[in-house]
Amino acid sequence: MKPIPAPLAEPRTLTAAPGFSSIDLPDLVAVVESQLQQAIVEGRLPPGARIVEAELARQMGVSRAPVREAARRLESQGLLVARPRYGFTVRTLDLQQINDLFQVRIGLEVLATGLACRQASDAQLAQLQARVDHMVAQAPHLGQAERVALDLGIHACICEISGNAYLSRLFNNMQTEIRMILALTEGSYRDPKLIADSHQPVVQAMLRRDATAAEQALRHHLVEGQEHVQALFLHAQHRKSPAAPTPA
Repeated sequence: MKPIPAPLAEPRTLTAAPGFSSIDLPDLVAVVESQLQQAIVEGRLPPGARIVEAELARQMGVSRAPVREAARRLESQGLLVARPRYGFTVRTLDLQQINDLFQVRIGLEVLATGLACRQASDAQLAQLQARVDHMVAQAPHLGQAERVALDLGIHACICEISGNAYLSRLFNNMQTEIRMILALTEGSYRDPKLIADSHQPVVQAMLRRDATAAEQALRHHLVEGQEHVQALFLHAQHRKSPAAPTPA
C-alpha cells in the first residue's frame, strides 16, 4: 500500500523582509552631510579649512563614523579633498575652475532655455514667471544665501521644464559647486533687486516662445554674472596676496 503524501503546506504571505525592522532614527550621515554642505556653501567653512572629525563629532553629538562617511560623500561632490595622513579639507578653487564651471553651465542652460520654449506648458511658464516675481519682491529683504537659493531655483526650474530629465539632473548636480563659488565672492549681488530683475528678459522671451531671444537673454545674464564673479574673485585674491615691496 502506497504511503499517503503529506498535505502541501499553505503558501505564506510575507508581510515584511525577515530579519529587518523599521528604522525610526534619521540617517545620521545625511544629516551630517547636509550641515557640512551648508557650512561650505555659505562660506562658514572657507576653502582650505580642515575637517577635524573629532571636533565636528563632538559638536554634533555623534560618533566620528558618520562624519567620516559624510566627508567622503562631499568629496565625491567636489566640495572636499582628501589628503593622506591629514584628512579632509575644503576644496580650494582657482579662476580656471570657476570659468570651466561657468562654461558648462552656460551651455547647459542655454540648451534648456531653447527646449523649454518649445516643450514647456503655459502653466509651467507661468510658474516660472511667478518665481521671478517672488524673487524681485523678496530679494531686498534677504541675505545672500537666501537670494542665491531663490536665484538657483529659477534656473533649476528652467532646466526642469525643458522636458529633458537628464539635463535637469546634470544642473542639479552642479548647484552645490555654483553656490560654493558664489560664497567665495561675498557681495556678488551688487543690487539685489537689479539681479532679480535681470531674469525678466529671459522669462518674457520664453512666454512669447521666442527661443532665439530667450537663449540670447539667458546667455547675456550668465556671462555678465561670470564676469562679475571673476572680478570679485581676482580682487579677493589680490587682497590676500602680500603687498609688493616698495622700490627704493
